[in-house]
Amino acid sequence: MRQVRFDRLKRILCLGAHSDDIEIGCGGTLLKLTAEHPGLEVTWVVCSAGGVRTMEAKASARAFLRHAAAKSRVIVKDFRTSFFPFEGEQIKQFFETLKPFQPDLVFTHYRDDRHQDHRVLSDLTWNTFRSHVILEYEIPKYDGDLGAPNFFVPISRAHCMKKSALLLRHFGSQRDKHWFTSELFLALPRIRGMECASSTLFAEAFYSRKMQLL
Repeated sequence: MRQVRFDRLKRILCLGAHSDDIEIGCGGTLLKLTAEHPGLEVTWVVCSAGGVRTMEAKASARAFLRHAAAKSRVIVKDFRTSFFPFEGEQIKQFFETLKPFQPDLVFTHYRDDRHQDHRVLSDLTWNTFRSHVILEYEIPKYDGDLGAPNFFVPISRAHCMKKSALLLRHFGSQRDKHWFTSELFLALPRIRGMECASSTLFAEAFYSRKMQLL
């Protein structure tokens, strides 16, 4: 499989089913990486957004990628939400168009996520980028499907707070959801920070199914 050194990252591919998934799952890590690695190029892909959600997705991505390379790009598609299992062929064809980017690292959904759109995206990520380093992020939700991740990225309190603030600022359409709160966005990173004994107290956690130790 492909190797990666995190101090030499050049290109990252972020894949999200819905317009706030990437931010919730790995937003703090992206803020950390783009701050620590000037010139990091990010391709940010949202597979399902429409209407105001499209505008929210683009504005939020730009905010999170403020310190990324200028040639970073945000792609927002309109595959039908909750119907990804039936649109798998079209999503797979789209994923094939992303392969020339040749990312050093791919962020995608957790394979055992209970949301059908998330699972399809994870499976297609592995199908398309099987020789790349892939980290699967987690999304807290009503289904209660959080697992035991095995890869942790300590993030600063400042980055954790900024992640929460940007989510609340850019996704006005979600503010009436009972789970869309700063308390939730801070709670999970605090728990993961405890689990990995993070010196910052906070961390984001991922599932790494294949990786070489360099």
